[in-house]
Amino acid sequence: MRILVDALGGDHAPSEIVAGAVAAVRERGLKVALVGPGTVLEGMLKQEGMATHIEVVPAEDVIDNDEAPALALRRKPKATLVVGAHLIKNKQADAFVTAGNTGAFMAAGLFIAGRIANIERPALAPLLPTLDGKGVVLLDVGANMDAKGEHLAQYGIMGSIYAEKVLGRTRPKVALLNVGTEEGKGNQATKDAFALLKGADINFLGNMEARVLLSGEVDVAVCDGFTGNVLLKMMEGVTATLFELLRQSFTSDLRSKIGALMLKPKLRKLKGRFDYAEHGGAPLLGINGVFVKCHGSSRALAIKNGIYQAEKFISQEVIKKITDSTKASNS
Repeated sequence: MRILVDALGGDHAPSEIVAGAVAAVRERGLKVALVGPGTVLEGMLKQEGMATHIEVVPAEDVIDNDEAPALALRRKPKATLVVGAHLIKNKQADAFVTAGNTGAFMAAGLFIAGRIANIERPALAPLLPTLDGKGVVLLDVGANMDAKGEHLAQYGIMGSIYAEKVLGRTRPKVALLNVGTEEGKGNQATKDAFALLKGADINFLGNMEARVLLSGEVDVAVCDGFTGNVLLKMMEGVTATLFELLRQSFTSDLRSKIGALMLKPKLRKLKGRFDYAEHGGAPLLGINGVFVKCHGSSRALAIKNGIYQAEKFISQEVIKKITDSTKASNS
């Protein structure tokens, strides 16, 4: 098992990326390779006493967030994302973890590594916090803005396999995000998807409304990339606003400050439930290789957990199981 980590991806690269990789190797003895500038990384690893434990794959360039993804892949063949994706394609590595440019990450997976046979569209699948603490897989959140019914059905099948094999859910509950719970609700794509998911070999519960998404009632929620991306960013905004309102309330006067001091451990625990670092990253499902996207602001903990997520993805043979499942559904 060889897991690649993009050393130049993210706001805190390369120091936090290296720290996360070092932690993963020290804790679990994984075979990790950092993709990035050789001299710089070798010096950092030497300081950590890990020069002989972590491999360095030379890649001198990085794709910035303001670059057009597909164009950047062609213009920067020595960029970390491009080098890493080619290694996955050529079966020289088993997984690629990055906190870099999301668009370039998805483009590299799609255009370089390629799709799994019979999968028409890949899906980005983050884990969102829920009341029961387990989280819900939401897919897609932006890999594809438009989706047909058959695409949504494939998202449901892939999400179910991921939830079972990587997240450890027993017979994951899958639902289709919609404007109502009744069968026949929604646009043509969701109506078509409902019929296909109903006949699939998964635990499909039917339609669900967004207001219960975080209740813990389901393990996997399916929607098109446009809806998912808007929903995800809306949630980020609401979460930030609520915590800011709490901060303002708890610092408004002396009595509030005293109350805040007493509640500080509980508030810290609550905030931790919304911390992306604990979940590692979002896999790009449907790609012929394990691609994990960590948050752009990831520090060492998130990178380490992203590596662990990739490790489980590989050990549970999720790619093979998605391939076999979609092959059976198309036969």
